[in-house]
Amino acid sequence: MKKIVLIGGGGHCKSVIDVIEQESKYKIVGIIDKPKFLNSKVLGYPVIGNDFDMKNLAKKFDYALITIGQIKSPSARIKLFNMARDAGFLFPKIVSPLSYVSRHSKVGDGTIIMHNVVVNANSNIGKNCIINSKALIEHDCIISNHTHISTNAIINGGVKIGSKSFIGSNVTTKDNITIPGESFIKAGSIVK
Repeated sequence: MKKIVLIGGGGHCKSVIDVIEQESKYKIVGIIDKPKFLNSKVLGYPVIGNDFDMKNLAKKFDYALITIGQIKSPSARIKLFNMARDAGFLFPKIVSPLSYVSRHSKVGDGTIIMHNVVVNANSNIGKNCIINSKALIEHDCIISNHTHISTNAIINGGVKIGSKSFIGSNVTTKDNITIPGESFIKAGSIVK
């Protein structure tokens, strides 16, 4: 298995660990987190460094994934994604084996598809996105870079979502609409 470093050791990291373990394509070698967490563990995986160790770790390991969540702002995820890329890490696509992604759709580097997600035909999901548990991305959707589609959200056919957006839990969109970049759609909203 290919070795991977996870960047961020909080709650989202724990969910990502479960997906990576289920997918069985990557072996988690450790986690990058704040210096105060050095030598601690997250679900049995050691914290092996902080942001300043990225270049050295990228010399040892090829792959990394950003494993901090995104609610109020994507800025921390974007900053870490850029730092890790500049350090030399590659970003895989992680897809839970409990999800369905159409072979006619595209998923960008550094994006994670969590458990029980459906991505239907001809959809395009950008880089460094979170498609969270039980989300539905219907046909012909475009989800731009650094966007989080939260739990149980329904993105109907032909929807375009701009970069750096957050779509909350249980949001339902009308089909064929455009949601501008940097949007924050609160949980339970119906977007027309």
